[in-house]
Amino acid sequence: MTDEDNLDLADLDLDGITPDQADEDEDSQLPDGGKPPTNAKELEAVYDIPVQVSAVLGKANMQVSQLLKLGRGAVVELDRKVGEAIDIYVNNRLVARGEVVVVEEHLGVTMTEIIKVDRS
Repeated sequence: MTDEDNLDLADLDLDGITPDQADEDEDSQLPDGGKPPTNAKELEAVYDIPVQVSAVLGKANMQVSQLLKLGRGAVVELDRKVGEAIDIYVNNRLVARGEVVVVEEHLGVTMTEIIKVDRS
């Protein structure tokens, strides 16, 4: 996949638009003259685009020599405290914060806060 194949969903400004508002605001248009998507049917074109989702529990800095000394059972201290929100990235962009949950025998993440980035 090339950079040209990547669609940045953050460029679609869908915040706060409902079908009712779209009907009321017929004059609102995107910079290219088109109308913003207002329902799931209009977003079908992006449903099959793969994205990379990462949940970051924390980070640690260490020298290569320290890293090479790590063995089975070694503990690496992270920069987060127990119970502190984790960062959720989509395509290397911070989009949310959340909590770790257990789903059957797997770890999962539940989003507790969506990060809104002002793109002006």
